[in-house]
Amino acid sequence: MLERSRRWLLAAAALTSGLALVAATGPSTARPARAGFTLPAPTGPERLGTVSLHLVDTARTDPWVPSHPAREIMAQIWYPAQNTRGYPAAPWLSPGAVPHFAEAFGLPAETVRSTSTHGRVGAPVDRKPGGRPVVLYSPGLGGDRGTSTALAEELAGHGYIVVTIDHTYDASEVEFPGGRVEVSAVPAEVDDQVIAQAVAVREADTRFVLDQLAAVNAGRNPDAGNRRLPDGLRGAFDLNRVGMFGHSLGGSTAAATMHDDPRVKAGVNLDGTLVGASAVAGSDRPFLLLSSDHGTDPEDPTWDTFWANQRGWKAELRLNGSTHGSFNDGQVFYPQAARALGLSPEQVAELVGTLDPRRSVAIQRAYLRAFFDQHLRHRDSRLMHGTHPRFPEIEFVR
Repeated sequence: MLERSRRWLLAAAALTSGLALVAATGPSTARPARAGFTLPAPTGPERLGTVSLHLVDTARTDPWVPSHPAREIMAQIWYPAQNTRGYPAAPWLSPGAVPHFAEAFGLPAETVRSTSTHGRVGAPVDRKPGGRPVVLYSPGLGGDRGTSTALAEELAGHGYIVVTIDHTYDASEVEFPGGRVEVSAVPAEVDDQVIAQAVAVREADTRFVLDQLAAVNAGRNPDAGNRRLPDGLRGAFDLNRVGMFGHSLGGSTAAATMHDDPRVKAGVNLDGTLVGASAVAGSDRPFLLLSSDHGTDPEDPTWDTFWANQRGWKAELRLNGSTHGSFNDGQVFYPQAARALGLSPEQVAELVGTLDPRRSVAIQRAYLRAFFDQHLRHRDSRLMHGTHPRFPEIEFVR
């Protein structure tokens, strides 16, 4: 797992390491692109609303572009909606970001541009007394905030508020209101020092976002352009019940943030090597490690260090038949794009594993929700107690 994860970090791929392969080789036997990728529908009873926020941290000079006197990021809130009629579906990737994304990674631009989510932009919030639990999401290095939309939507569909974060200049591209697009400024030579800096920046971004959620909950609007927020967002968050998950370097970000910020009560690392002292130091709060199927490769030593240091509830699971790229939306996009890209079944399996992507998404959704239900809602889940007959693909490692 260490080598697979590290290669992914060093390549700075936005969805999976295979995106770089597609960009390099080109779709030599390409067929016409289809209208748009289809994301699996969330299984929960809630209708989904979403809104993006342009947040500016004036306390920080941008660490990747020091000529910028403030750190700017985009965050997106996914929430249960009171009603969605008349509100437009949110795109998977903002339109201005699509050309760079498509050119960099070789996916058909029109297909990406036409891909919609199940969230409705600006729909009124369905509030609950005391607020709803909140889950933060950090993508892998190079990834956009939407790269695990299938998981974010599932949590929101079951009553969580999910906040996904674009780490500007680390992400492949970020579009800001007005159409300005900022692309990655991570150095071409990605070494340990660069990766450590990325985790530190991401943690600071995450803690800043938490501060801004508190402002929204109190009735203030932190959006830099003062764009209208959905009705009912004030008081919608229960910030005493905050969790976080992330894929690859986003998983390391979750571990580091949990160690340093007690506001985060539970965390999940999806197949990420843990980078830096805070990430491996553990905490006294629950944390789940979920790895890809790395066969006979040795255990990631950073996971061993974390395991020895972790004082709170802990578990390590493995999703058999998966790869490192199985933990984001690439796993459902690649099979749909295979003909357009000229990918063989063997190449698709290399990208997303041998486990059927629909099954993989269903399993990840079930375990992610069970973990947060148990530790943020105090609903005991049988899935967290050992191998379950409904999900034989999940192996309890320790």
